[in-house]
Amino acid sequence: MDPYVLVGGGLTTARTAEALRTGGYDGDLVVVTAEPHHPYERPPLSKDYLRGESERDVVFPLDEAWYTEHDVTIQVNETVVGLDAAGHTLTLSDGGTLAFAKALLAPGSTPRALGLPGADLAGVHYLRTIDDSDRISSTLLEASLEGVGRLVVIGDGWIGLEVAASARSLGLDVTVVGRGAHPLGRVLGPEMSDFYAGVHAEHEVHLLRNASVTRIQGADGRVTGVDLSDGRHVGADVVVIGVGATPNVGLAEVAGLDLRPAAQGGGVVVDGTLATSHPDVFAGGDVASIPSPHYGRPLRVEHWATAQRTGAHAGRAMLGAPDQYDKLPYFYSDQYDVGMEYTGWVDVEAGYDDVVVSGDTGKREFVAFWRVGGQVVAGMAVNVWDQMERVEELIRSGKKVGREELEGFIG
Repeated sequence: MDPYVLVGGGLTTARTAEALRTGGYDGDLVVVTAEPHHPYERPPLSKDYLRGESERDVVFPLDEAWYTEHDVTIQVNETVVGLDAAGHTLTLSDGGTLAFAKALLAPGSTPRALGLPGADLAGVHYLRTIDDSDRISSTLLEASLEGVGRLVVIGDGWIGLEVAASARSLGLDVTVVGRGAHPLGRVLGPEMSDFYAGVHAEHEVHLLRNASVTRIQGADGRVTGVDLSDGRHVGADVVVIGVGATPNVGLAEVAGLDLRPAAQGGGVVVDGTLATSHPDVFAGGDVASIPSPHYGRPLRVEHWATAQRTGAHAGRAMLGAPDQYDKLPYFYSDQYDVGMEYTGWVDVEAGYDDVVVSGDTGKREFVAFWRVGGQVVAGMAVNVWDQMERVEELIRSGKKVGREELEGFIG
């Protein structure tokens, strides 16, 4: 029989391979990744690994020996450029082809590029891969040791703020340029985004709001700073751009698989088993637009837990399991001494009733709840652990929960 082929080099692929072998699949199994590494996960790349506090093996969920021991073939530095779903054939960048019985598409996302003058200067970086993290880490450490150490982060989402926190921990002077009125505002809304703004302000990060970069300046081929649309100039020895990512749906598109419109979150349309519009091709991780039974709409979530969970789910489904994916979105972030877990989903742009807090934001120990129509739709725990199951129970209950009950959630 032709092999099962997993396309991608991230956590989704690792967990799919693991689930296939654990589930009893003993046929040929091939992983194809465009990177020179076996599959790895990305959260450490903006945190401990970026700061040089962890060795490289921290990013690998399965070590290289696991793939050998379980007869998994890994083809590195190989890009899949074509997919004939009906013909069960993949076309590789070297011109070769690879037949498959079933395939998983987990190619991840690509950082959204800023088409700015000067974006190609030395010292300007995007963060997505291990190699990106290595380059940024080396540059930050060098700047810190030389006593220069000025970093500008363009973008105030999770990646941008995690990089900012790591750089401040290394002693650099850090400026974050955000286009909106609130950092993380599109995800958390103003109440909780202002909490994070306060955390970074306490660590002397310069947060520029409602600002945009028009040009990256340089000298002798190396970055020296950024120009803003209001005429200001911010000096920089390092620039990291983190303005979002685009799901890599090109392979699915050329194969004629169903795609979700960008206005609905984009991605590859899958059913509850993570099968695409072709029953032998599955999708997981960043690219998968998955129907959510609880929220009654498809969701595409670019976070670690989605990669972890969809990988395992896809592996079981490829073996015939009919289970429907019904996980609530989950993610976490560590910045300075602030650890956070979040579960659920709220459309910030569409609006919500309010945010109710249990605990003390001043002491940075609390749980925040987002309510829509009186129901809890999402919750975030900050430096308060082992609460996510209780938060999820509230969300799944669908009941209206009063402010007083929520305020007493953690006593």
